[in-house]
Parts: sequence; structure tokens; C-alpha cells
Amino acid sequence: MHIKKYLSLIYAGVIVAAILGSVYLSLTWKPTIAKPVIYKGPEIRLPEPMYSSDISVEEALIMRRSIRAYSQESLTLQDISQLLWAAQGITGQRFLRTAPSAGGTYPLEVYLVAGNVEGLAPGVYHYRPDGHLLTRIRGGDYRMELQEAALDQRWIGDAAVDLVITAVYDRTTDRYGERGTRYVHLEAGHAAQNIYLQATALGLGTVSVGAFDDDRVIEVLNATKEETPLYIMPIGRP
Repeated sequence: MHIKKYLSLIYAGVIVAAILGSVYLSLTWKPTIAKPVIYKGPEIRLPEPMYSSDISVEEALIMRRSIRAYSQESLTLQDISQLLWAAQGITGQRFLRTAPSAGGTYPLEVYLVAGNVEGLAPGVYHYRPDGHLLTRIRGGDYRMELQEAALDQRWIGDAAVDLVITAVYDRTTDRYGERGTRYVHLEAGHAAQNIYLQATALGLGTVSVGAFDDDRVIEVLNATKEETPLYIMPIGRP
């Protein structure tokens, strides 16, 4: 009896310790974010994103399609704000974002190749989730250069803008080893689907593009050598 009582006390102690440990981790956990890519250049503060709409998630899922034909109608800066927030926007304390990330390592970077946006000069921009702003890297319309880097897929040049998602693999693989590569790809898929659904809710069209010359895309973006492009997503009004 004494042994059973002793074992019961040990078991109860283990359970209590596990609960307290879980509570402690939930209160003290912070994302292990590597130093983000930061560019020097003019900064454009984006409008506050909207947090509700007349289209439900279910409706957006039903309506979502890959769209490759766009009109010449321009996008608004509010559209850009919403799309970038959906891709990698910060949604809460400790810099948690709209897309889940393994260990909070956040390996993704998002670029905007703008050509036809009201109130925004054509150029290549980098999105900064902290502050919800754009940094201009290059001035001028680079949509055709990006199209040429992507096997001349014309919808990239026709779209009002192109979003490009790149990854810094080391942010995740330094923590998870080779399997971290898989986690990065999963995260990129989460972000791209967010863009698809947000574009649908805004009445916009987009398509995910994965066929391109990595080096030429990085050259167009003037991105860092540590980055690997994973997605190009042209966006425009159908």
C-alpha cells in the first residue's frame, strides 16, 4: 500500500510539473526570428488592413480559381495593404503572423513588383511586417523583366502587380536541420493560399507561378544572395 501511495504521489507530481511547464512555456515562448532583411530606401506606410468583409471564408474557398487574364484597371493601395497583410501580416503579440511558421522562425520575405497601383509609383518594393510598410528597392516598372525571368508567362507582365515570395532557408534549417526545408515549403504554401483567398475576397484574380529562373528573379528584385524565390503571384482585376 505504501508503495502504491508513493507511486501515486510521484505520478501526480509529474502531472503537475507538466502542467506548470506547459503554462510557463505558453507565457514565455517567443518566436526565434532571425534578423529580417531590411533595405535602405523610401518607406511607404500602408493603410490599416480590414479585418472583416462581406465574403466568408467558405465563400472565398468556393470562388477561388487561378486567373491568368487581367484588365488594365489599377489596384488601390488598400488592395496592396490587404494582400500583403494576408501573406505575412502580424496578427498578435510576439509578432505572430497570418501564416503559421515552424518554431516561429519566419523564413519568408515578400516583394511587390508594382506597375499599376493608384498612389504608388512603379517599382520593386519589400514588405516589412513590423510596421506594415513597404521599402522601395528600385524605381521603375519591372513587370516585363520579371515576366522574362519566368519563361515569358505573359500574365506576369499583364497583372497590375506581382507578389514574389522568397525564403531564407537557414532561418528554419539552423533549428530543424534538413527537415526544416520541408517546413519552409509548407509555410510558403500557407502564405500563397492566404493571398489566393484574400484576392478572391477583394474581387481580384491571381495565379501561383513556380516556373522561373531563380537567379534572374533575384536579380530583378535586387534581393539578397541568401534568398531563394519560391512563388510569383501576379494579381489584377479580371
